[in-house]
Amino acid sequence: MSSKLSQTPKVKRPHLVFFQRKMLSIPYVLFLLLFVIGPILIILLYAFTDENMMFSFDAFVNFFTTPSKLNVLWVSLFVALQTTIICLLIGYPLAYFLADKKVNKNVVLVTLFIAPMWINFVLRTWATRDLLGWIGIDGGSFPYLATLIGMVQNYLPFVILPLYTTFLKLDKSQIEAAADLGANPRQVFTKSILPQSVPGIVSATLMTFMPTMSSYVISDVFSEGKITLFGNFINLEFNNKLWNDGSLMAMIMLVLIGVSMFLTRDKNKETTKGANL
Repeated sequence: MSSKLSQTPKVKRPHLVFFQRKMLSIPYVLFLLLFVIGPILIILLYAFTDENMMFSFDAFVNFFTTPSKLNVLWVSLFVALQTTIICLLIGYPLAYFLADKKVNKNVVLVTLFIAPMWINFVLRTWATRDLLGWIGIDGGSFPYLATLIGMVQNYLPFVILPLYTTFLKLDKSQIEAAADLGANPRQVFTKSILPQSVPGIVSATLMTFMPTMSSYVISDVFSEGKITLFGNFINLEFNNKLWNDGSLMAMIMLVLIGVSMFLTRDKNKETTKGANL
């Protein structure tokens, strides 16, 4: 009897299991504190202080009373909006085409559109710049057009990928039912396909709009320094050791990102549910 009791497996206590799971999260929490929360707190500190580290709104006053800085903000918003719209117009039909059952079996074709994400960002940027210069669209003569093309080329895969995932999960029976009930192709698209793809559109927009607005390498390379975006101005402020002004502009970017994510949080949840490439 005693031998049987000694062979009975030990059951871990619930509080020990909970403690062990918490221990596994320590590396992630430390990384979050050091490289995410810490830098954000430093940015907030400099944004609300002056050169003497005294509480001040000087950086706010300086930003909102300087026409050149406000102009950079509006130009950046416009460029980001244009880039996002163009990427959606190109990426939406491409993603739908790639998600087709017949095409989806062609791994080479699907990889062809996603492969640019695997190439080094700087290498891809300079290669595209040289190609545009070869066909006559150089940054010296067409700085805005070259920058816009560079933005679209770099961020198009980030539009295709979430839309491709969304199209793979489309309810085909709903589309077939709409066609059987006499709906024409336009009605099938507007009443069935488009509503189901809204979460993917929202996700693609977020993945394109905010990175485009804060980008500075692309505009520097493609426009040869003639187009200044918000990211360029932040970089310029920090290079000139204007920590307070640069931190304020960085904080504005964080606020815009936070507001965008808050407004689209429901759609993002729909996108992540069951997402599987």
